[in-house]
Amino acid sequence: MDIKRSGSQPSGKGPEAYFTGTVRIDPLFQAPDPARVAGAGVTFEPGARTAWHTHPLGQTLIVTAGCGLAQRWGGPIETIQPGDVIWFPPGEKHWHGATATTAMTHIAIQEWLDGTSVDWMEKVSDEQYRGGSKAE
Repeated sequence: MDIKRSGSQPSGKGPEAYFTGTVRIDPLFQAPDPARVAGAGVTFEPGARTAWHTHPLGQTLIVTAGCGLAQRWGGPIETIQPGDVIWFPPGEKHWHGATATTAMTHIAIQEWLDGTSVDWMEKVSDEQYRGGSKAE
């Protein structure tokens, strides 16, 4: 058994290369080999969001606070709220983040495959974020 005590892992800032706005990442767990699952709490300040990205084995988000947005490539922007569980299948291009006026926190769970759990792409433009340009 391994217990990660609250406060024992430092928070980090979401790197500018992969996020727009202020994002805090709080590591929760990374299971040791042969398991490959990892999880983190991620807090997005109003207007903050990820870049477009995919996950080789998919990703689950569990919204815990605030109000956010999520979009898969070619789909509508969806509002996400506490208690919502969002699944992005392997390879599905998507982004997620806060609304323009409200922060959002979620737990992100994904698995590693061949040394990576995420493939980052271009940033979500302000026009895409506002829904003015359909992502297709």
